[in-house]
Parts: sequence; C-alpha cells; structure tokens
Amino acid sequence: MRQELTILIADDHPVFRRGLRQIIETVPEFRVVAEAENGAEAHAFLRDLRPQIAILDVEMPRPDGLELAREVREQNWPIALLFLTMYKEERFFNAALDLGVKGYLLKDSAISDIIAGIRAVAAGQHFITPALSTYLVNRTRRATELAWQEPGLESLTPSERRVLQLVANGKTSRQIAQELFVSQRTIEHHRANIMAKLNLKGGNALLQFAIKNQHEL
Repeated sequence: MRQELTILIADDHPVFRRGLRQIIETVPEFRVVAEAENGAEAHAFLRDLRPQIAILDVEMPRPDGLELAREVREQNWPIALLFLTMYKEERFFNAALDLGVKGYLLKDSAISDIIAGIRAVAAGQHFITPALSTYLVNRTRRATELAWQEPGLESLTPSERRVLQLVANGKTSRQIAQELFVSQRTIEHHRANIMAKLNLKGGNALLQFAIKNQHEL
C-alpha cells in the first residue's frame, strides 16, 4: 500500500478547484486536505497544515503563486510545489523553476499527466507538461553554456582594464601606481577586484590571464 500524500489546491476558480479535487481523489493515496481560493488562504494552509504537495495557480489574488513559492523557499517548508496554470509564457516557467517549483502543468493537461505530475513531484522529480518540454531543454542548454563560459573582460571597469594592460607588460604594482599617479594600495585593490571578477586564483593567474588576453585589452 502506497503512503498517503496530503495535497493543497489553491486556485481562484471554484469550478476548476472542484473538478481538480474530483480527479485527484480518484487516486486512493491522494488526500486533499484543503482548498484555497486566494493566496492569503493558501499561505495560511501552507503554514498551518504543511501538506506534502501544493498545487498552485500562477495568477491568484495576492499573494500569487510565484510569491507563495518564494515564501515556501524562504521558510524552508518541506512542501513540494506544482503549478497548474494557463500561463504558457517561458518567463513564468523559468521564474517558477528558479523558485524551486518541481512541476509545471497547463490546465488543459490530460488527467494522466496531472496524476503523473503529482507522483513525480512527491518523489522530488521535475515534471513538465509535454507542450512546454522545449522550455526545459532551453533552460538546460543555457545553464550548460553559462557553466562553460569563461568570465569576460566586459565585466572590468576602464581603470581595471588599464591596470591589466600594464600587468601584461610585466610591470609591478609599484610601477603601475607610479605610471597612473595613484597609490600602490589602489593598484592592489584593482588587482584583487580583477581576480575576483575573472574568478582567478593563484599567484601567477592574473599575469597569465593578462598575457593571454593582451590583444583584447
């Protein structure tokens, strides 16, 4: 026998809530512990009942679904979140996943997808409505590109780029300070900022980077 899953439904459309509850309760181990018609009610139920699963709409009387997701994350409540919404825009999808939402389904999803989504989210897995699966592919690709992307020179200020040019020319901090008419302490501060921005570590890392990228400075 499967373990019981407690579920909160939050949606401001009573007919939809009632229909969703009927669908959910066809599964013996699913138990709807509360229904909320707005964000304030949902927040109170989340705080007091701590259901294992919360099914939220993106758009509700304040707080909306995204604000509730942020609150669940900040409070570190052990509640898995699934969005069931009409919003197909990628920006809402990404905002939800950024806040820790595990499931994202459209309201016209098949009953089997809704049930599968609840099971997946309860198991700590992501479940995305098939119609939006390309969004997850895009998100994964962007994350991979960012992970492999080296920090760029565009993050440096003009002063930092000038210091880096002089480092590439083999000048010491003292010599750079004299050439730029600033204190050596200022140059050391610039060097530290450059290394932090470029994620450089080690005694010779700054010099090696400066020489390698000298033609771009």
